[in-house]
Order: sequence, then structure tokens, then C-alpha cells
Amino acid sequence: MLYPENCLDRLGFNDVKQLILQKCLSPMGQQMVEKMQVMTKYDQINKFLRQTKEFKSILENQEPLQINTFFDIRSLAEKIRVEGTYLVEDELFQMYTSLQTVFSVLRFFEERAGIYPSLEALFEHLPVEKNILKKIETILDPKGKIKPNASFALQDIIGQIAKGEQDVRKRMDSIYKQAVASNWVADGSLTIRDGRMCIPIIADHKRKLKGFIHDESASGQTVYLEPEEVFTLNNKLRDLEFEKRREIIKILIALTSELRPYTPLLLSYHGFLTKLDFVRAKALFAIDVEADMPVLVTGSKTKLINARHPLLMLSFKEDKKTVVPLNVQISDDLRIVLVSGPNAGGKSVCMKTVGLLQLMLQAGLLIPVHESSEIGIFDNIFADIGDDQSIESDLSTYSAHLTKMRYFVAHASAKTMVLIDEFGTGTDPQFGGPMAEAVLEVLNNKKVRGVITTHYSNLKLFAGNTPGLENASMLFDNDKMKPLYVLEVGKPGSSYAFEIAQNIGLQKEVLELARAKTGTNQNRIDSLLVDLEREKKQIYDTKVHLANQQNKVKNLVSENEKLRIFLDENRRELIREAKLEAQAIIKNANKLVENTIAEIKESQAEKSATKQLRQNLQKELVQHQVKERKPEPVHVPAEKLNTPIEVGDWVQLNNSETTGQVLEINRDNLVLALGDLRSVVKKNRVQKISNKQAKKVVQANSYSGSISEAISSFNAELDLRGMRAENAIHEVEKYLDKSVMLGFPFIKLIHGKGDGILRKMIRDYLKKYSQVTRVEDEHADRGGDGISYVYLK
Repeated sequence: MLYPENCLDRLGFNDVKQLILQKCLSPMGQQMVEKMQVMTKYDQINKFLRQTKEFKSILENQEPLQINTFFDIRSLAEKIRVEGTYLVEDELFQMYTSLQTVFSVLRFFEERAGIYPSLEALFEHLPVEKNILKKIETILDPKGKIKPNASFALQDIIGQIAKGEQDVRKRMDSIYKQAVASNWVADGSLTIRDGRMCIPIIADHKRKLKGFIHDESASGQTVYLEPEEVFTLNNKLRDLEFEKRREIIKILIALTSELRPYTPLLLSYHGFLTKLDFVRAKALFAIDVEADMPVLVTGSKTKLINARHPLLMLSFKEDKKTVVPLNVQISDDLRIVLVSGPNAGGKSVCMKTVGLLQLMLQAGLLIPVHESSEIGIFDNIFADIGDDQSIESDLSTYSAHLTKMRYFVAHASAKTMVLIDEFGTGTDPQFGGPMAEAVLEVLNNKKVRGVITTHYSNLKLFAGNTPGLENASMLFDNDKMKPLYVLEVGKPGSSYAFEIAQNIGLQKEVLELARAKTGTNQNRIDSLLVDLEREKKQIYDTKVHLANQQNKVKNLVSENEKLRIFLDENRRELIREAKLEAQAIIKNANKLVENTIAEIKESQAEKSATKQLRQNLQKELVQHQVKERKPEPVHVPAEKLNTPIEVGDWVQLNNSETTGQVLEINRDNLVLALGDLRSVVKKNRVQKISNKQAKKVVQANSYSGSISEAISSFNAELDLRGMRAENAIHEVEKYLDKSVMLGFPFIKLIHGKGDGILRKMIRDYLKKYSQVTRVEDEHADRGGDGISYVYLK
């Protein structure tokens, strides 16, 4: 139950309906929007919400659901119920295009069975009767016109008309040429008068040519004459046109009679199209206001997270401004929120946001809140908003408020939401305050839920000392003297009357006189509230600053952990490669010894031959040892440069022969490529050297060999198909680090298409990787969006 009757209008629900109505494609959908009501049954509300959510998903994912043409099939179906009636070409074409939309939609959901269960329920057990389309296609062409061969009789009549028109044209041309040759024709060519083709004849020669005069010029010098022979032929053509129309009506009556048995099915198709248009309009509106489906609960409670007023959002979008989100909770323990604070601080918007979102949800509309919000169902929604004074009813402003309060008290229950703006106003505050407090106490005893705004101090005090009631205030910036539009639950707010008056420039003597008349106690209370607000603001700013610092520390710890893991993996890889190399050396040495022993045996231990083989063995071992031994780093004096260090420059560590290339610069830290490794060092620990000098140092050290070997063995393609998301991200991270280290311009990641989850997570990670410049899909013929090309700096 809604009270009063203008409740929907005062809360803005009718404005929401008008915006949804504009999204409809058909009058049928608009009629459903007009009939949209606030519901109280859980299953019904849940069904409507899920339908809208699924259609919103279809639109956001750009699914190929084509819904372009809607016509009123009901009126057409009702028309053909009566025997002897028939549908004209335009009506048949409307039915045809509407049924094409129906079957296209049914085919869309059939191909995606089970994905959109709530929308599938709209057409459950609805048959696809394509015979209707086939019957219409037999007589209508793709443009909705009767086909010339719709019947043999029609085809014959059309052929006779074409032949007759040809005869008329030939005869008219012949007579016209003869008249021109005789100089009977006035300036101009053949023309049409009264639907007949005529020859413009000079009035003096009109008796020289037999025929019928249809018109004459304004001056009377020219008459428009239809030759007698042509007149007879035209009459025959007109008779053929009548005959053609009679045959077309005969065809239409026959087709309508064939469609008459399908009337119940056509009405079912009409209902499906109407519901589809209705749900589509709600989904489009949900996208406009960034709405989502909250958690629907059975109890009478509300927990709004990041809630925004939809109409305010749309208004702010045009001005490129954003709405401050609202967080408020109404439950069994915290039933009524009493909002106070400065004028124009957002109290009324806060209350209307709660009321409007509740109405929208119970009407089956998605609302602009975070999806984790929880909203229950109320049997009654009562609102006292605005001034309802009436001259006709002899009601003052205060009387109108009291009339509503009487109704609230009489009909409110634990399943009632009450919304009251400026509670107790309209009369002497000395009496209005206690009256409002008494009403509030009775409503609280009835376990009513709701949001109430007020400036009365006695109500703030009452809410602070009464279970079930909770004070809340709209925050205010004391320094800038501007409202913040943020709701803070737990404390009352000051009206900032004197501060706002002083800010707008009200005279000092007026302010001082007002303070003196207000009273000491009231001034002290208001000052305490202002001081409390200021302290709260300082604490809030401090908390934000600490949170930012904690985030920075957390990010640094995370980066260090990633670097440690990277270094550990490189160390393990180097040890593994060294072991494999050592095994290869031992294997080659054993093979060389065995071959030498075998040759000594074959030479039957001749001294000269044995000596020669031993010398060869010794020579091979020495050469192998020389080749495998790591050369000592050669000291090459580095030429120091004093220019600023940039990405790509070469630097040398202080008091060391170690050189590296700069990959990144993060404030005072440098990310260096030291051979196959990547390291982070401070700027003050390195000196910039020239590229020429760096080349000499690199060639003199052993890193150059390992880098070239790594480049030659590196494959710029990584297959991630079949991997879990976490493992894939880990592999991509290692792969990117190595690619950047080796200087590759781009890499190729194969993640497949599937549901697109792995692709999305990889793309999201790549956006955070600073060395990535852009990401592109492979060509459609070679894998499309199943393969990502990643271009590096």
C-alpha cells in the first residue's frame, strides 16, 4: 500500500517510468510501462529483476539479438476473428515482420539454452509456426506488395493492363505527332489532366481533333484534349484496374481465412513481443543509470552500499559531474534513521534515494547500488514530502502534515517504510517539536522502518537515547563552508545556521543579536556539534592518509617479493644449466679416454704409438679445459659521463667492474639488466658510461656469451592453453621479464578463446605491466582474439 496518492510522484518514480517509456519500441511495451506497479510478492519481484538482469547482460555483451520491428499483432488478430474480414497488404506485412522478430529471438535463445533461464520462461512452450510466414510469402514480395503471380487470374489481368498501357502510349504518340505536324499543338508536351493523358491543343484548332476536353489554360488559349480513340482504350484500362483490385481482395480474403485458425497463437506471439519490449526498455534504463541487481531478502530491511539517486545521476551526467554514493542500513535493531545537518546538505536527497530505490526494486527494476547491497520487501510505503496545503480542503501546511501522521500511526506496521521530510515543521517549534517526538515514539513502538529528516534538537536527543532509532548527519566542510553530501551514521548534525549566514555575508550585528536571542544552552549544543564535526573531519582525513601509506607499503612489499621469487628462479635455472653442462663435460671426457684405451689395445701397446696417443689425449683435455674455463674479467677503465641517466643508458657499479643497461627509472631507483639477471640499485651507486666503452666491457666479460646464447634459444611465443588463470599469469610475468631483458620488441601469447575468462585476466594483467605499450589480437584468419600480440618498450 502506498500513501498518499502522490507518493510515487513525490519520490520521482513517475519520472523513472517516463524515462523507461521512451526506451520502448512499441505502444504495447509503453502500455506495460504505464501499468507497472509496486509489488510485494518475493517470487514475482525476483522474476522481474532476473529477467532485466539477463537482458542487461545480453546488451552489455553485445550479443547478436536483433529486435528492431514491433507491431500490434493483437489488433490484427482481433480483426481476422470476424468471418469475411481481411488484412490489407500493409497489415499482412506488419504481421510478417513482427513474426520474423519473434522467430529470430526464439532462435537466439534456442542456441543459448540454459544461459538465460529467466528470459526463456517468457516463451516457455511457445511453438514456432513458420507456416504463417510461408503463407504470407506466397502473395507478398520482400517490400510488402502483392506479387504479380499471387494468382493466375491476377497475373493475366496485370499482363492485359501492361499491353493496354502500351497500346495507349503508341496511339497517343501517333496522334500527338500528327497534331504537331499540323501545327495544332501549343507549347509543351503531353500532360496529365484528371488522371488522363492529354494533348495541349491551341484553342482555335480544338474542333479539328476528335476527343474530350478535360481542362483549359487560364488564358483560354490552350485546351487539354484526350483523343477519342485513346479515351476508349483508357476506359478499358480502368475496368482492368477495377478487376485487378477485386482479384487482390479475393486473394487477401483467402489468405486471411487461412490465417484465422492461428489467431490464439498470434495473440501468444503478441504477448511475447510485448514482454520482450518491456524487459528490453528496463534493461536499457539500467545501463543508463549503471544499475545492478542487489541481494533480495524476504525480511523488511535495507542495506544500501554505494547507492545513487538515478534521476540525479542522469542530470549530473549531462553536466559531467558525479553523484556522491550513499551508504545506509535499516534493520531490526536500527529501524529508523534520523538525518540532520545543514540546509542544502543533501538530507532530502538521502531520504528520497532510499524511498525511490525501494519503489524501483519492488517494481522489478534494477537499481544503482553495489551488487552486495541487501534489500527486503515492505508491504506499505508511506511518505510525507513537500507542502500539501489545500485551499479547497481548508488545510494548512501543518494540518496536512498532521493528517498524514494520523494515517501513519493508524496503519503502520513492522513491514512499513516511513519517509518523512522536515519532521515537525509548519507550526511553532515549541509545540511542533514535542508533537513530532510523540509521533516518532509511537511509530518506533510499532517497529516501523524508515528515514526521517529534521532540524529539531529534541528529536536528535530522543533518537540518541531510544533503542531502534539512530542519529545520522550529512557531513559539512567547516573550512570551505560547503556540504560534502556524505551521510555519517551515529551522530546528529548541526544546522550550521550561524556559519552559513556568516558565509553569505549577513551583517555582524544581526548575527550577534541572533546568538543572544537563541539562548546559552542552544548555542553551546550547536557549538559542540560543530566542533565534533570538525574533529571527525580531521580524523577522517588522517585515516585516508594512513590508508594511502599502507597501500604504498603493501605495493613495495609485493614488488620486493616478486623480485625475490624472480631471482630465486634465475638462480635455480643457472644451477640446473651448470649441472647439465658439467655432466656433458664428464661424458665427453670419459668417451675420449675410452677411445684412447681402445686405440692403444689395437696398436698392441707399441711404445711410439702409445706415446703419441697419450700426447693426443693430454692435448685434447688441455684444450677442453681452456675452452670450458670461464675467462677472468678484463679490467677496462670506464670513461665516466656526467649527463643525466636515462632509460637505455649503460652504467657501471661504483668500485666494481660490473656494468648493466638501464631498463626502468623509478625515482631514485634504477632497474638494470646485468647479463641474464635484472636488479634494482640506487642511482648514487652507479656511474653512467658511454655506449662504446660499455661494449668493450661487455665483450671482455663472460656475460656477453650467455646473453647471445639466451637470445638464440629464446622463443617469442608462449602457449597458455589449458592452464589455470593463476599459473598462466605467473608464466606470463616470467616470460615478460625475460623478453624485456633480452630486448625483444614483441611476444605472442596463445590463450585460446573459450569463455574469454583467461584472455580477460591476461589482458588486465598486461595493462598493469609498465613495459607493455599496446596489445593487439591476431588476424581473424589466424586465431583472432584467441592470440594476443604484446608490444614492448
